[in-house]
Parts: sequence; structure tokens; C-alpha cells
Amino acid sequence: MRRLGLVMQPDGDPKEAGGVLNPAALRGRNDELLLYPRCVAEGNISRVGIARVAQSGKSFAVERLGYALQPKARYELRERAGYGCEDPRVTYVAVLEAYVMAYTAVGPNGPRIAFALSKDGYHWRRIGLADFTGTGNPAGDDKDAAFFPEPVLSPSGTRCLAFYHRPMLHLSSVDGRAAVPMIERMPFEDRESIRIAYVPLEPARKDSAKLLDVCESVQVLSPDARWGSIKVGAGTPPLRMRFNGSEAWMALFHGVDIIEDGHKPFLRYSAGIVIAELERPDRVLYRSPEPVMVPETRRERRGVVDNVVFPTGIDSRADLGERTYDVYYGMGDCSIGAARLTIENG
Repeated sequence: MRRLGLVMQPDGDPKEAGGVLNPAALRGRNDELLLYPRCVAEGNISRVGIARVAQSGKSFAVERLGYALQPKARYELRERAGYGCEDPRVTYVAVLEAYVMAYTAVGPNGPRIAFALSKDGYHWRRIGLADFTGTGNPAGDDKDAAFFPEPVLSPSGTRCLAFYHRPMLHLSSVDGRAAVPMIERMPFEDRESIRIAYVPLEPARKDSAKLLDVCESVQVLSPDARWGSIKVGAGTPPLRMRFNGSEAWMALFHGVDIIEDGHKPFLRYSAGIVIAELERPDRVLYRSPEPVMVPETRRERRGVVDNVVFPTGIDSRADLGERTYDVYYGMGDCSIGAARLTIENG
């Protein structure tokens, strides 16, 4: 993983006063690269922006094009501060002939997973909140959703569309830092983990509203003593790649650790790789034994939240070589950086 540099930072617009971060990415028509950053206004009010990005070496020219989503649905609004549309991930799902944006909608009940669709990457139509009642799991705070681009099989054998997500512990949603001592006493599998949710394919193809109806959800990646010990969550949408001679899914994820540095302990957000079976992505083939990226630069170590690298967007760069990807990530919960990932073996 090689850093390419700064892509976006707040430009003085009041709607970016709290940061511009955690972007989705897509490669659209005419090979243009679009980013969808979370833009945070005073009061922690979030919008999803649209920016056209042109890259030349380690330099990035950014043209802001307005907003893909601004908070207006009832599930994106509340009377107190801290609401809106956060941390989008965008996937082109060919069977739907549409881009699917999964994002965190923060409204009266807290953070929930919401979806929007687009045919062109510029105009987005809200679908609503994901409905997990059909899974038998309790509904609650949930984040970090990212769709797979192709149908897969669920554990029950149903052909489905699928997305990563991270249900939250109630204690961490109230006060994440204060919850750490309690989390450290929990078994790893009971801490905040990555799950895959499944939506039956045929109903969703016929009616986009059915994209909300989750039929199964299974835990696939939990915190680990090596790194990502406090919690793990999805990062980028998965992409196809060859692994050990077969096709598989590769994605970046984030993990959170408590770091003891001889002074005051601090939380650190790092990034790693997960590779899963193509047909059954609940079967994990590989997980980074250590992070591929940790906060190192000034912008990553000091920001609105210190010590954060948070991957959310990925762009396949086959023009530069097989298994080469540009990763777009949040730095310190304030700005956006890019790094180039090259997977050389496997």
C-alpha cells in the first residue's frame, strides 16, 4: 500500500466546516472518476457530495458538483444536532442496471442503513431503510454497509444480492471511548463485527423497494487479538480478483485498537484486507494478519478524530497492472487521501 497524497480537504464552505471525508468512488462514463464524500457542516450535519476527480501522479484536481443526497427523509432528520447522510459506499450492480449507494442515515432512532439508486451516478433516488426483521435479529444501530456487485448464495442456498454491514453495540453508540473497558472484557465474537446481509434476488429485480427486505444476516469477521481487537467494520465494496487460482471477492475493512504508548491510551483505526469465496462470501479465505495501513501522516494522526485511516472507496486500476487498486480513505475524520494497493502474490 503506497500513499498517493491528499485528494480533498474542507474548502471554506460552511457545509464542510466539520470535514470532508470517507468517500464512495465509482468509475463512470467516459472513464471519469466520481467521489461521493461525506461533507459535515457545523452541528455534525452530514451530506453526501459529488466530486469529479482527475489524477496526475500524486496530484488530484477536484471539481465539486454539488450533492448526491442532502438530509430530507424522516430517517435522516432529528431535532438535536448530529444527523444526515453519512459514509456512503457505491457499487454498480449489473443485474439491477444501476449504481447502489449504501449509506448511514442518522435520524430520530440513531444510525440506520439506507439505500439509494442511480442510473448515471449523478441523480439519486432514495429507496429507504434496510429492514432486518425477516432475519430474526434485533433491529438497531447499524453502519458500514457495502454491496457486492453480483448475486451470491446465502448460507441457506438462496440466490441473493448481498451487502456487508456492522450492527453496533448499544454501549458503544452511547459513548464509544468510555465503552472500551467493557468491550475488552467481552469475547471477540460478541464485539462489533462484520456481517453479510442477504436480499432475495428475484423480488429485488422486479421491484427496487424489495431491495430493503433482508432475509438472512450472518457474522463473517470478528475482532481479533492480533489487530482490530475492539471492533471491525466494512470498508470498501468488494471487487473480484484471482486468489490461489480461483475467482474470489476482495475488500478492505477497518479495525479499531486501543494503543498503549506510555502516555494516554488512544484508539487507532487501521485498514486490512479480507478475501472471501465468490459464490459463498460468508466463507472467508484470507484476512490480513496485520494492517496494510495504519495512521502515519500528520493528517491521519491529527484531525477531528485522531489516528484514523478509514477506507471507503476503491477503483480498479487494471490499466496499471493486474490486481492494482486505488483506495480512497478518510484521514483523521477530516479530509480524504488516496493510496495505491498492489497485490503481488496469491
